[in-house]
Amino acid sequence: MGSLHKGHSSLISAPKNIKLNKPFKVITSIFINPLQFGKNEDFEKYPRTIDKDCEVAEEAGASAIWAPSFEDIFPGGLSNTCQVKAPSDLQKYLCGFHRNGHFDGVATVVTRLLSLVRPEILILGEKDWQQLIILRKLISDLGLPIKVLSVATVRDENGIPYSSRNNYLTKSEKKNLIFFSQTLKNTNKKFKLEGKLNNTELKNELIKHDLKVEYIEAVDPFTLQPTNAIKNHTLLAAAVRCGNTRLIDHTFLMTRKPVVAIDGPAGAGKSTVTKLFAKRLQLIYLDTGSMYRAVTWLIQKENIDPNDEQRIRKLLENLQLELKFSDSGNQIIIINKLDATDAIREQTVTNLVSTIASNVDVRKALTTQQKQIGSDGGLVAEGRDIGTTVFPDAELKIFLTASPKERARRRRDDLIQRGQIVEDIKIIEKQIIERDYKDSSRKVSPLRKADDAIEVITDGMDIEKVVNELVELFRLNVPQEVWSSH
Repeated sequence: MGSLHKGHSSLISAPKNIKLNKPFKVITSIFINPLQFGKNEDFEKYPRTIDKDCEVAEEAGASAIWAPSFEDIFPGGLSNTCQVKAPSDLQKYLCGFHRNGHFDGVATVVTRLLSLVRPEILILGEKDWQQLIILRKLISDLGLPIKVLSVATVRDENGIPYSSRNNYLTKSEKKNLIFFSQTLKNTNKKFKLEGKLNNTELKNELIKHDLKVEYIEAVDPFTLQPTNAIKNHTLLAAAVRCGNTRLIDHTFLMTRKPVVAIDGPAGAGKSTVTKLFAKRLQLIYLDTGSMYRAVTWLIQKENIDPNDEQRIRKLLENLQLELKFSDSGNQIIIINKLDATDAIREQTVTNLVSTIASNVDVRKALTTQQKQIGSDGGLVAEGRDIGTTVFPDAELKIFLTASPKERARRRRDDLIQRGQIVEDIKIIEKQIIERDYKDSSRKVSPLRKADDAIEVITDGMDIEKVVNELVELFRLNVPQEVWSSH
């Protein structure tokens, strides 16, 4: 709505970091929407600085600045122009409850702007998280072919989020605003240590600093419904009046960094895709399948009967399994001080790993170790029971799969690349189907899609396209400010 600042500049410059396969233009729209202002709000005095805005937008990388007139947006006037209704559930709490009709006005004007510009990508800030969620829903429900990308809240050196309304504040009011933002930040730190939230205590602290609290609410970040069972990445949002100025801020309560769980059948390309995905997002890569392969290889090396549970249990008691990374970022598997990185990919290991993975003691030992590795988050793990057993509270769960025929082709190509003897592709396909059955029918942690997992079928998709899709899903399920701060 104009009066551009560093927060707006971050939105305008964001496309530079987006991987696009064709040239693009960045259109910056500036329109002070009367429908977003309630009775006795600051529509008349809201800063109108179009000349300065053009300078800021151009410096940030805008290809064009579009400042439509009132008639462009409301050709028939307010009373004779169709208006959009935002979902009631998404505006029942937070700002929606206190600013009746505000998000209807946002939805109406954004719909009009999008219909006139017809962009491929819409970039929004996370500062007004409720607005972001409502506009994502709007675009999804209308079936608009537009990707919505969010940009983390930009803050000044005191931790205050940039806002056009900050200019209204006196010197003493700015000090109170600093306290507001720092209190939310400190609450996040305290929550990480203690795992609990005291809203009443928080509200009282703000009141002591002459801040009139409109609301402080802990809500699910995507449904925007209040929650008492606070989990990782719960949105703690607040609105206060600092003097006569209404301001908002929020934080995401976190007990750990984000976790991504990628499950799927053998040969679906999980390892290759997950490595690239983790590298793109600077997350730790955890290949749990290689851990089961390493134990299988060790059992074979020690000539232990796969059905001899007692010897396997004894082997696990002295197991030393390490996951290291080479300078090139490849995972190295060290088991009992032996480098088994290449050996675990041999066909003999592949043929037996499902049997060993179904062993209760093996799964218990490795699941415990995997949870320990991922206790602080900041990783992406792939396997066959990651979203259901190892990390059931992962922020994003993917079930990556492909048809048996496609997976057989990939397996054959991989064997050829490794210089190994290649069986007939129909035999490979049969082996894959048999392994799927073993994995999905075992009694302990069977392969299955978690109820809240997103299925991605990769037939006909190259690796880069699959990685790009996973990155988009990640950005939809993990706030940018959580991601960028991990």
